Amino acid sequence: MRLAIIGLVLLVAGGITVATGVLPWQEVAVLVDRVAPILGFVVAMTVVTELVSEAGAFQWIARHLRGWGRGRSVLLWLLLALFATLSTVFLSLDTTAVLLTPVVVTVARQAGLPVLPFALTTVWLANTASLLLPISNLTNLLAQHNLGGTSPAQFAQLMWAPSVAAVLVPLAFIAIVFRRELRKTYARDSTRPAQGISSKATTDRVLLLVSAVVLLLLLPALVSGVAIWIPAAAAAATLGVAFAVRRPKVLRVTLIPWSLLLFTCGLFLVVEAGQYLGASVLLGEVAGQGDGFLELLRLAMTGALGSNVVNNLPAYLLAEPLAGNPERMAALLVGVNAGPLITPWASLATLLWHDRLVRMNVLVKWRGYALFGLIVAPLTILAAVAALAVFGPGGLFG
Repeated sequence: MRLAIIGLVLLVAGGITVATGVLPWQEVAVLVDRVAPILGFVVAMTVVTELVSEAGAFQWIARHLRGWGRGRSVLLWLLLALFATLSTVFLSLDTTAVLLTPVVVTVARQAGLPVLPFALTTVWLANTASLLLPISNLTNLLAQHNLGGTSPAQFAQLMWAPSVAAVLVPLAFIAIVFRRELRKTYARDSTRPAQGISSKATTDRVLLLVSAVVLLLLLPALVSGVAIWIPAAAAAATLGVAFAVRRPKVLRVTLIPWSLLLFTCGLFLVVEAGQYLGASVLLGEVAGQGDGFLELLRLAMTGALGSNVVNNLPAYLLAEPLAGNPERMAALLVGVNAGPLITPWASLATLLWHDRLVRMNVLVKWRGYALFGLIVAPLTILAAVAALAVFGPGGLFG
């Protein structure tokens, strides 16, 4: 509700800029043409992931992960980290925050292990692992459009090195700080109740099978080069038909993320007005220019700072005109994707993650979260930009 209220305020403010002529209608038309397919994809993928979760796919994995961990905390943690990374890369960071967080908490509780290292792994990877593909993050989709519609394969070729670094650094930090917790063992045959995850969706094997098939077909389609909203919409429609036959009560209007849509549309309008008034020019004085390591690091740190002060989406939109080539665009994405690890509002995924934890009675203090983030975020950005400088298009091995 708070997100919807903020979105409504932003939408009204943006509407005022259009009505008063501050933002010309022509610019609004260009903005709509750019973001409409992206928002369509976001809606479709939200419906897909919600229905896949209702079918029991995430719960099925949760039930098996504890057995695959073979009673070793560190192995279970690595499996959950892999799951979070794949979920973020192929289903987006918000999917990981919303749907995977309850799974991770439940698996840790069932195994009798501390929840904190598993919960932190989830939220950090939801942000830092969102660099590899356009579908991983809304900022990536915007960047893909800005890069002239580069294909998913070309995007991944640009971002693979910083993506690897951005995943490994947070994992290394958790492995060091929580080394005692990760040395623990657990009983593989534990019968602890599966709190927080409903088992009702797991009873329909037909829906589970349909969901699995849809995901298996959808993931390669999203990286095939076809406009991503098309396979996402087809997947959502297919699952919608399956649920209409098997469990029609699940199909409700709340499957569509209305609050997120309202917030995003309002934010786009306000930031577009700010850009039109020259905000990006002022930001350029801070972000600098150039393609060397220090210049790329400066741009990435600027993006990270803006993300933690306001939010990563407006931080990206304001800095986007400063990324005049693929290397600088990659550096900016490192900053706005891997940098929002300090303040709770730095990314929507972090807020969604915390909301899920509160609902499951897991306490994470923002002060401690920020202190960890002040260490992990700069190290992650430094490593990712270094990887970009070495393996990127203009790097030593690029």
